[in-house]
Amino acid sequence: MGRVTSLEDLPLREDLRGLTPYGAPQAPLPVALNVNENTHPVPDAVASDILDDIAVALRDVNRYPDREFTALREGFAEYLGHALSADQIWAGNGSNEVLQHIAQAFGGPGRTAFGFAPTYSMYPLITQGTGSTWVAGTRQPDYTLTADEAVEQVLAADPDIILLCSPNNPTGTPLGLDVVEAVYEASRGIVVVDEAYQEFAPRDAPSALTLLDGRPRLAISRTMSKAFAFAGARVGYLAADPAFIDALRLVRLPYHLSALTQAAAVAALRNADTMLAMVDEIVEQRDRITATLEALGYTPHESWSNFVLFGGVADPKATWQSLYNKGILVRDVGIPGHLRVTAGTEAETTAFLDALASIESAS
Repeated sequence: MGRVTSLEDLPLREDLRGLTPYGAPQAPLPVALNVNENTHPVPDAVASDILDDIAVALRDVNRYPDREFTALREGFAEYLGHALSADQIWAGNGSNEVLQHIAQAFGGPGRTAFGFAPTYSMYPLITQGTGSTWVAGTRQPDYTLTADEAVEQVLAADPDIILLCSPNNPTGTPLGLDVVEAVYEASRGIVVVDEAYQEFAPRDAPSALTLLDGRPRLAISRTMSKAFAFAGARVGYLAADPAFIDALRLVRLPYHLSALTQAAAVAALRNADTMLAMVDEIVEQRDRITATLEALGYTPHESWSNFVLFGGVADPKATWQSLYNKGILVRDVGIPGHLRVTAGTEAETTAFLDALASIESAS
């Protein structure tokens, strides 16, 4: 029997040829600050509570889970507030699956998705994977957006799906609600505000959840991966009009959230206050990184997230490798002269800053 040795030997979709899978380096280094994880472990008391709920769910694991994940949706509605109800909530295996559901329901061949680059690198991959076409807009040199320029670009592109990352990844840039409102009013398609890092924004920063009422084409996406230190559990969710949720039911796979995932997430939400207590420490370390980078001569960008993008790096690849050799893993996101680092624990932050200071001075 002949052996397939290359993708070229398979009848792959033509629009997927030449692409490479998404992925950041996974290396067993002492300090991994490259994928915006919450590097704090789940507190022991919360872990025990989660394990108790998983144990109960395991007794019935021979049966399919609740297809509508009712208890989890109720938990998310209570956590988000804003008078939301369970029928306005959706969830999936990470926010990437939730975004994929949106692309499947509202995108497809002959349709377009739009975002302001640089932004989350999964947006174009999810778009292409569902047969849609990705259209990239532009930002100001400091990565900000004004309502007027955003509307101008949206009108020119006339997309079916608009993805607004707020705060933006990989830059950390906040996005004003005036931009969201203006883009919604100017567009005909779906508008998604991806608030994966919202918990790290200033406490008085309003969420786009405040805009949901009366806007049936608007969806607000969140994740448990960051603030809840739940990256390995893979739980993302969104809030939207009930009709929007009905559209996502058309494309989701049956029983797509396992009983064990549902149990773990419900228990984590029950302990939300404890889980979120680490956010203040992460923000403190983020601000410490920013201040120290400035003192070292680099140019950190304003960040409302759990990471800092910084410029002034003369040779990003060389600096990345030098940090790697010192046991520190950061991210080269492909922006010339820049690197990105996650705000970790105090010890991890110290290790990164000491290593960077020992390598070189900024350009």
